[in-house]
Amino acid sequence: MIGFLRGKIALKAPPLIVLDVNGVGYEIEAPMTVFYNLPEVGAEITFQTHLVIREDAHSLFGFATETDKTMFKTLIKISGVGAKLALVILSGQTAEQFQTCIQNNDITALVKLPGVGKKTAERLVLELGDKLPKIADAPQVASVGNARAEAISALCSLGYKPLDASRMVSAIQPEGKNCETIIRLALQSAAK
Repeated sequence: MIGFLRGKIALKAPPLIVLDVNGVGYEIEAPMTVFYNLPEVGAEITFQTHLVIREDAHSLFGFATETDKTMFKTLIKISGVGAKLALVILSGQTAEQFQTCIQNNDITALVKLPGVGKKTAERLVLELGDKLPKIADAPQVASVGNARAEAISALCSLGYKPLDASRMVSAIQPEGKNCETIIRLALQSAAK
């Protein structure tokens, strides 16, 4: 899988972003909530990504935070909610707003999202009610060239839980250090 990508924005055409990563252009679909905070074309940015493979397409979805990515992955596990609908849901609300709707059983607000009917809204509330508190515990990861965020993502790919990885990185005071240094110090600290 592709956990994250860092590169320069080559094209912004909602919901598509083309990210130039060392001369390779990755087409990334992103929710509109990501587009609201994107820097200009040519700026460097890091996306948390999720690759969806179907027999007719390989689609790469990008998110500004690990929380949004986790929410997306949770949504696509719900019966009747595919990647496109999950993207629409996260375009209409932030992950935090969506979580509030689920926790408050606010079907009326969910039905206002494009493509979400009453039955789908009820299914979302029913199936996600007990799963969402785990999403709230996921660390927030900044979207723009952040060595701390990259180190957390790398530690997660090594098998650490997101919350543990965030604590490990925070414990070594990562300000001013590059990603490789943060990872090395965090692993050394964990080995003690």
